[in-house]
Amino acid sequence: MGEIDATLQRLGVQLPAAPKPVAAYVPFVRTGNLVFVSGQLPSQEGKVQVSGVVGAGGLSVEEGARAARLCVINALAVLKEACGGDLERVVRIVRIGVFVASTEGFTEQPKVANGASELLVEIFGDKGRHARAAVGVNTLPLGAAVEVEIMAEVL
Repeated sequence: MGEIDATLQRLGVQLPAAPKPVAAYVPFVRTGNLVFVSGQLPSQEGKVQVSGVVGAGGLSVEEGARAARLCVINALAVLKEACGGDLERVVRIVRIGVFVASTEGFTEQPKVANGASELLVEIFGDKGRHARAAVGVNTLPLGAAVEVEIMAEVL
């Protein structure tokens, strides 16, 4: 068992099978040493687990952050597939994009995105520190509350 797998186990994170695309795209693209993981939703077994909008009258920031964490777990399952089943091949997480379905006037997307960012640092340590965009949108595919994409450098 590698260091990353041991860390996942210690954190109680079990990666699912890589989610299948829900439209006309591929789960990831590798070019050179970069892997671009398509946006992942907070889903389990093909069903969105956290839907709605974050903000006044909707989901809390904490619920949004938990959704972002679940998105990262799905994204890591795809990244693992891109790495031939071995996350030890990840040199670093370069950038993530976090899209948050938000109510008008909601400005705490960075706090929601921390659910994704903090998990990546917990798993990868300094290799998990990344550039990031946290963007508010009015709606996401399948009614999901959050969507996360990842760009990683791999061996």
